[in-house]
Amino acid sequence: MSTLLDKRKARELDVTALGEGRLTALSAQSRGRGATVNMSGRFEAFSRSLFDDGWQNLEELPPFRTEVFEERPKSIITTNDSPDVGFDRSINPYRGCEHGCAYCYARPAHSYMGLSPGLDFESKLFAKPNAPELLRAELSARGYAPKTIALGANTDAYQPIERERRITRGILEVLSEFNHPVGIVTKSALVTRDIDILAPMAKKGLVKVAVSVTSLDHRLSRAMEPRAATPMRRLDAIEKLSAAGIPTVVMVAPIVPAVNDSEIEAILKTAHTAGAREAGYVMLRLPHEVKEIFKDWLQATMPERAGKVMSLVKSSSGGKEYDPSFGKRQTGTGPYAWMIGRRFELACQRLGFNQSRLKLSTAHFRRPPQPGEQLTLL
Repeated sequence: MSTLLDKRKARELDVTALGEGRLTALSAQSRGRGATVNMSGRFEAFSRSLFDDGWQNLEELPPFRTEVFEERPKSIITTNDSPDVGFDRSINPYRGCEHGCAYCYARPAHSYMGLSPGLDFESKLFAKPNAPELLRAELSARGYAPKTIALGANTDAYQPIERERRITRGILEVLSEFNHPVGIVTKSALVTRDIDILAPMAKKGLVKVAVSVTSLDHRLSRAMEPRAATPMRRLDAIEKLSAAGIPTVVMVAPIVPAVNDSEIEAILKTAHTAGAREAGYVMLRLPHEVKEIFKDWLQATMPERAGKVMSLVKSSSGGKEYDPSFGKRQTGTGPYAWMIGRRFELACQRLGFNQSRLKLSTAHFRRPPQPGEQLTLL
């Protein structure tokens, strides 16, 4: 068999198919991962397919293993002018994310690396070891004006490789040294490791931590986010952060129609009990290749619900699978999206969320003396 596997053989080998006849991953290869496909990125001239070339049996292909590569960028603070996010600058210590969320809107970014937004995104990771050094240099620039930096806005700054790499911790140490405000978004309980840095910053109004809780159902959470912290560990992180005086936000995100939308009120109530006092939500977003990755995951995980889920997704996106328009992509439009927003608002009012929203301070920012500079007397 020197051409593409036929459909009968594909079923025998349990091969994941994407589109018409393009076979991109064996299920054994993707075990323990979120995506079940590894299609080529949208910028590639050729698409990849599995076929038996006679040299190796397809059943012998090994599972995808996590590989970490180092990159040394020339700058570390990324800016954006998006009107529907609450920050204009961010830092991402890593490219790719081992958490493996099939719906992750950051997946298409791997296409710029010549890699797949599918399994490559969660198994071929890039670390930026010089991030703290770059940050110190950028904050020390004479013309730098401080504004809140979002940490981990694209991929999670506390994904599993942070335990060993400690790049995020190094970044926080620099931000603390400069008294620079930072907002953190994570699905990891590892954030509690850095309470020793975050708590003193919180006393100066320099930090806020948002913890994403997608579901309280352990099995559903594991299916949606296979290598992220369990729901109980995330709630425990909220409790520990709050107890340490660190302002904590719960993010019900993403809300996936007919999958976790029934849990909105329960997540908010449980997070409030744990100590969170601000809350937010984001509807499912399916940009670029994420559409096919998510639909394939949906068909493999809950085929009986797939049709209903995508029907509701389209009803919230003007009849499309994704509407990238500012002001719409985060919350959706139409009756279903309106209902979700209203349920969220009423639950927040009832529980006492968002009675005030902490605005992080830039008043304490200082540029420490640099090597060779003369200290001031006063």
